[in-house]
This record gives sequence, structure tokens and C-alpha cells, in this order.
Amino acid sequence: MARILIFQGHPDPEGGHFCHALAAAYADGAREAAHEVRDIAVTGLNLPLLKSRADWAGEPPEPVRRRQQDIAWAEHIVIIYPLWLGLMPAVLHAFLEQVMRPGFAVASGGRMGYTPLLKGRSARIVVTMGMPAFIYRWFFGAHSLKSLERNILRFCGIGPIRETLIGMVEKGGPARHEKLLAHMRALGRAAR
Repeated sequence: MARILIFQGHPDPEGGHFCHALAAAYADGAREAAHEVRDIAVTGLNLPLLKSRADWAGEPPEPVRRRQQDIAWAEHIVIIYPLWLGLMPAVLHAFLEQVMRPGFAVASGGRMGYTPLLKGRSARIVVTMGMPAFIYRWFFGAHSLKSLERNILRFCGIGPIRETLIGMVEKGGPARHEKLLAHMRALGRAAR
């Protein structure tokens, strides 16, 4: 049994998008396999933007501390978001800036100048997009995905990190969507 934390990174608070269905399918599969699941809809947190080094290094507000406790609890983290202008949505990035602060995600010191503090956790990143996934990966180099993996998750010690890229998300109709949701449920059952 694993402790799984799902970040729903779609910025629309109304829900109803395929990212929401993917997150629900993953959570359903995980619960079927008796894993513990918590989820965070980042758009509903209404966190302030960090605008200075002092903001980032300062004491986080209470909603951020609660989310940090969720991350500390988790053994596996799932991040689901749509690709917007080639990047993760701004609300998800702002959330990650808030929670991955010094003293929680990394500490000063160590042979590289920092010490990762979130070792022992794995992750899955699920990205939906309108273009074919292979175009994002091969032509654009999956730059924002690589940045999230290397500059945020691995920097904090999280690994291994697995990826699911879903291209042409609005194409293929209900049969394709159901196949993708079944795949998410299977990943949830396996906590991968």
C-alpha cells in the first residue's frame, strides 16, 4: 500500500476537463488497490505570487504549510496538467514555487551547494496537449517537462520520475478517452 498525492494542475476551477477525468481515474484505481490517496486542486488554493527572494525564503503561509505536509506524507506524487503555450499553467508553477521552498524541499550545504530533502518519493507527470505528443517530445524537446523533472523534482530529490504524454487530447472520441482513462486506473492500481 502506497501513500499517493495527486496535484491537479488544470487552472480552470470549474473542472470538467480531461485532466480532471485523468486524475479521478488514477485516484479510483489507486483506491481500488487500497492505496491511500490525497489530492490537491492547485487552482483552488488562491496562493499569492512570490515576487522577491525574501518572499521565497520567508515563512510560508498556512495553506502552503498544509500542502507541504501532504508532500511530506506522500510516497508517490502525481502531477497532471495541460500544456499551455508550451509550459505548465502559471497557477501550477506558482504553486510549486510556494511549496518547494528552502528548508522544506532543499537545504543549503552538501557537495553541490545544496541538499535535496524529498528523497524517497517517486513521481508520475501526466501532460495533455493539443499537438501530437511525439512533436512535443522530438521537435520541441519536451523542454517544459524536462525542466519540471530536472529543475524542480530531481533537484528536491524526487525520483524515479515517469511520464505520460497525451497528445491530440481532443481527437479520437470517447473510445480513445476511455482507453486512456483505463490506462490511468491501471497506473493508479500499481502506484506508478
